[in-house]
Amino acid sequence: MSYPAQFWRLLADGRLECTLCPRRCKLRPGQHGACLVRANDAGRMVLTTYGRSTGFCLDPIEKKPLNHFYPGTAVLSFGTAGCNLACKYCQNWSISAAKALDATIGDEGTPETIVAAAKATGAAGIAFTYNDPIIFAEYAIDCARAAHEVGLYTVAVTNGYIEPEAYAPFFSVMDAANVDLKAFTEHFYQRYCGGHIEPVKETLKYLVHHTTVWVEVTTLIIPTLNDSDDEIRALARWIRDALTPYVPLHLTAFHPDFKLRDLPPTPPQTLLRAQAIAKAEGLWHVYTGNIWDREGSTTFCPGCGAALITRDGYAISAYRLTPEGDCPDCHRPLEGRFPRAPGHFGNRRIPIRLTA
Repeated sequence: MSYPAQFWRLLADGRLECTLCPRRCKLRPGQHGACLVRANDAGRMVLTTYGRSTGFCLDPIEKKPLNHFYPGTAVLSFGTAGCNLACKYCQNWSISAAKALDATIGDEGTPETIVAAAKATGAAGIAFTYNDPIIFAEYAIDCARAAHEVGLYTVAVTNGYIEPEAYAPFFSVMDAANVDLKAFTEHFYQRYCGGHIEPVKETLKYLVHHTTVWVEVTTLIIPTLNDSDDEIRALARWIRDALTPYVPLHLTAFHPDFKLRDLPPTPPQTLLRAQAIAKAEGLWHVYTGNIWDREGSTTFCPGCGAALITRDGYAISAYRLTPEGDCPDCHRPLEGRFPRAPGHFGNRRIPIRLTA
């Protein structure tokens, strides 16, 4: 259904300018933005996917990926359709680039019914994911507020492509965010994503330095496009210096998809090399993803090097943190949000239907 949108202004020529993301789409009546879901409906900006989802699923929180945020817990995850970037290698292109939105919407849910489903299924929180929650900000914000009312945590899995005026309304209701820093060159963002890198960097700086949101970063490593030693080194140095050394970085493997099928999958050794470079540049928590790598998914103490959280895939096989969240060997606090005991959701993925 169409829902009154925030984040827009009326231009002198009668068009509506969307102020939610850096694209700043300017729409005449009947037009929709590049995201496909925000539209000018007879002179008012609307969100066309409020209350509509491409699907709900119980996921492990580590799948977002978040390794320092309530490990082992289940999170009710959902998205809608559309996106405000146009990544040529998108793994979820069937929903992010969907032209026929009605064909991709498979379920519906009000904020109240989503929260009720999360509680009924034993989820510890709600994650806005699969496509980018920034473009359905009003829906995500309402769901997040409802989640907080009953003690559920909230997570945004996002490309970080958002305008500063929307920072506070959106992120003030999020407890954690995984931000996809797609590469570390402007050329890559323009050529392969249809966007720009600086807004994403500004979002990350805002989150780390001006909010209490727990932040982790993901970079998909694509052979020949963003996998050079120099680029990995520059990315790691920027996270270290512009954010903090303790922000976890997930380096994940590319698999050919959508419009980028002519490149091979990322070799595991490429991820291991990138991980070693990032650690050498001073990042404390660097993980590998989309490959089976027990050591690459283990959380180590930055103080003494002890293994604190060991994982088999997404499942936790060992959890050595003290009840206070410290290393039991050197008593150094571990950065993140940790319960006294981990969850045990493991490697499951359980689809959920909210409507018949």
